[in-house]
Amino acid sequence: MKHEIERIYLDNNATTIVDPRVREAMEPFFTRHYGNPNSLHGFGTEVHPAMRLAMDRIYSGIHAGDQDDIIVTSCACEGNNHVLKGVYFDLVRDDPRKEILTTQVEHPCVRNTCAFLESLGAAVTYMPVNADGIIDADTLRRHIHPDRTALVSVMWANNETGLIFPVRELAEVCRENGVLFHTDAVQAIGKVPVSVADVPVDFLTFSAHKFHGPKGIGGLFIRKGRKLTPLIHGGEQMGGRRAGTINVPYLVGMGLAMEMAVDQLPYEENVVRRLRDRLEDAILAIPDTLVVGRRELRTPNTILASFRGIEGEAMIWDLNAGGVAASTGSACASESLEPNPTFVAMGISNELAHTGIRFSLSRFTTAEEIERAAVLIRRSAERLRAISSSYEGKKPVTTGKGANRNGQE
Repeated sequence: MKHEIERIYLDNNATTIVDPRVREAMEPFFTRHYGNPNSLHGFGTEVHPAMRLAMDRIYSGIHAGDQDDIIVTSCACEGNNHVLKGVYFDLVRDDPRKEILTTQVEHPCVRNTCAFLESLGAAVTYMPVNADGIIDADTLRRHIHPDRTALVSVMWANNETGLIFPVRELAEVCRENGVLFHTDAVQAIGKVPVSVADVPVDFLTFSAHKFHGPKGIGGLFIRKGRKLTPLIHGGEQMGGRRAGTINVPYLVGMGLAMEMAVDQLPYEENVVRRLRDRLEDAILAIPDTLVVGRRELRTPNTILASFRGIEGEAMIWDLNAGGVAASTGSACASESLEPNPTFVAMGISNELAHTGIRFSLSRFTTAEEIERAAVLIRRSAERLRAISSSYEGKKPVTTGKGANRNGQE
């Protein structure tokens, strides 16, 4: 009888399991309360209370005001496209002096959208990260110009490294200069506190499947009074900002998942962080390894590790055979054979640019899984190095900005 491998999921920055309580809350809106919410009959109107509750939970989750807008999107990629392209049509297209500022380590949906806008004639500046692997306020001040900059787009937390950006300071620099500020908060919600009441962002995007909600739904926060040309035109849903019939069951799921994610923040900080550190210590005990970014500057659940002499793709396949799910970085770039752009931006050597492995935990990760994963990761590293023609086992690890051997500077 074939023995089934016990699987360990350590790819939660790519997507998360839907919390069983979220799935249960969604179920009635597939089969019993299935009316179109824009219909005037009872089948449509009976879903409105659940929609209002879901939206209230979302507004509360990020501390949005009653006069702010949160529009429901299909995902954060759509939301990011909406902000960048909307600002292009509003401010950049007809004024060649205007530019967009972003970073060299943004998610592909921001990076590639900016590249598309450049093909239309937009000016985009990609700011470099500092020694800690982030953009600081001083860097932004050197690049921003009130007469030239139309939008600054900087992620709240990096999807690969988990490094947290100083968005409050960045947003305040933008506010001082009268420049719009957008942050992709996909990797922040449910891991660190996110409040648009405390951080003066103009636009903020998120996606439910990153915090134990369903795939295929997200949100875009728009500060009161901010103009933004719609990405999708059609009906008058979402106040005319985003056309399309509302996905009621998924909205219900996202609202509950948001509320639960905020409630679980102490668990993330205390329990998930402790498990992450335990796994990180085990990885750093393997010779010739490094972890990118100081652990106190990262979200509680994320490790981006490099193993000298081992191709990232090879290790992913080997770990998968042993039941461990991890990734080589962004799920949206997982098939790319190009050097990891985050490694390149952080000045980590080309030798290591193909070796990054991201391990990301969630509140469903157990201590037993971490202990077993640590053993399997070491075995995989030893096995792959034994057959590697490029690993000599002699050279010290070459690091760059934000990279370290032991989680400390």
